[in-house]
Amino acid sequence: MPMDDSVRNSILSAVPSLRAFAISLCGNVDRADDLVQETMLRAIANIDSFQPGTNMAAWLFTILRNHFRSEYRKRRREVEDADGHHADSLKQQPEQHGHIELNEFRAALSQLPPDQREALILVGASGFSYEEAAHICGCAV
Repeated sequence: MPMDDSVRNSILSAVPSLRAFAISLCGNVDRADDLVQETMLRAIANIDSFQPGTNMAAWLFTILRNHFRSEYRKRRREVEDADGHHADSLKQQPEQHGHIELNEFRAALSQLPPDQREALILVGASGFSYEEAAHICGCAV
């Protein structure tokens, strides 16, 4: 069955925000793109479960977040370079202060518990209201 143009446009308009959210969750552009792609596939496959009149972006963010958490649980047992020595040898110090500040921000953000990090990103970076972020995260305001 062909998809309604307004639904298709709503889904496509959310892609940049979904990508930014995915990058902030996993810290890897390639993995983030995979998350967004899988989110799009799942949304299209389950479009009948979307309730018209509700927030399409919130629905898509919920799909992405749930998929990220599922993947995280699967990958949690995978350990590569557990002590970090190999990764440290490959790092190159940034040449600009902006990069240092961004890295410090990312490090501080990564120290937050996942639920707080998600809420902060949804409200601060993605522009959702507290209520919408709480709905996406499945918690109280």
